[in-house]
Amino acid sequence: MIYDLAIIGGGPAGAAAAVYAARKRLRTVIITKDWLGQSAVSEGIENWIGTVKISGTDLSKSLENHVKAYAHDLVDIKEGESCLNIEKASSPMLPTNSFSIKTDKGWHEARSILIASGSRRRRLDIPGADMYEHKGLTYCATCDGPLYADQDVVVIGGGNAAFESAAQLMAYCKSVTILNRSGTFKADPGTIETVSKNPKVKVLTFAVPKEVKGDKFVTSLVYADLKSKKTEDIELAVTGIFVEIGSLPNTGFAATLIKLDEFNRIPVDAKNQQTVVSGIWAAGDCTDGLYHQNNIAAGDAVKAIEDIYSYLKAK
Repeated sequence: MIYDLAIIGGGPAGAAAAVYAARKRLRTVIITKDWLGQSAVSEGIENWIGTVKISGTDLSKSLENHVKAYAHDLVDIKEGESCLNIEKASSPMLPTNSFSIKTDKGWHEARSILIASGSRRRRLDIPGADMYEHKGLTYCATCDGPLYADQDVVVIGGGNAAFESAAQLMAYCKSVTILNRSGTFKADPGTIETVSKNPKVKVLTFAVPKEVKGDKFVTSLVYADLKSKKTEDIELAVTGIFVEIGSLPNTGFAATLIKLDEFNRIPVDAKNQQTVVSGIWAAGDCTDGLYHQNNIAAGDAVKAIEDIYSYLKAK
C-alpha cells in the first residue's frame, strides 16, 4: 500500500509527529529501530514541559505508549526496523512525486516523508570513558547538570555547546573547568567572555583528555597539558565530566536524495521544516536547526505535520 506519510525515527520528534498524524487521520507508517532518543540514558529529565522530573527510559516508554494509543488502524508501527535509503518512486503504479523507503526488512511507499532520525553524541574515546558513562560521565548538561549541585565538574569541548553547558552548570556547581584541546574556541566570542569571567569557571587550553578514573563513580580526569614542558599528565579531581565534542546526525540514508550541509545535517526552512526536496520534511536533531532539545524536536515535528497536512490535502 502507499501511505500518506512515512515518519523515520521514534524519538520525541517521531513520536510527536505520529500522534499528530493520527489525529489528522493521515495514513501513516512510522519506521524506528526503537523509541530511545538521546535522553533515554538520563537518570532524570527536569525540562520536559509538564513533567517535573522523569527518567529517560520512562520518557521513551511514555512516548511509545502515546503513539500506540492513537495508532489504531491509522498508524502502522514498524518497530525494530532501520531505514537504509530513501528515493523517489519510479514505479508507474505509484503516484507522481511519491517516495520509496528501503529498510533492513523491506520497502514502504509514501506520498510524503518526515525525517526525525535524530543524532548521536560524538563519544569520548579514552580509557575509562565507557566504564564511567552514566556514572559521572555524561553527554547532557541540561538533563543531568542538577545532579552535580555543589560539586566540581569539568566540561570537555570548545564550541557553543561546551560553553552553554558550562553556563548552566555554573549556576549550581561548586566549580566548572572547561578543557579545550587547542588554543582557539569555536564558540561565539560573547558567550566565551560571559562564561569565562564567572569566578566559578576556569578555562584550560591545549588540554587533551587522556583517562577517566574513578571507583563506583568518577573521581578524576587525567589530561595532558600541551603547553607545559613537563611530560607527566595532570590529574584533575572532579565528580562530573560533561562531554560536548559534537554530535553526528543520523542522516546517511538520506544523502542520495537530499544535499546535506558540511556537518551532514539536513537543511530545513525554519518556518515549516521543509527540506529542499518537495514532499520531504525533517525535524529535531538531524536538522541544521540552531538549538536541539527534546521539547524543540517535538515542536519541530508538530510544525512539520501541520505543513504536511496542508501539502497533502491541497494536492
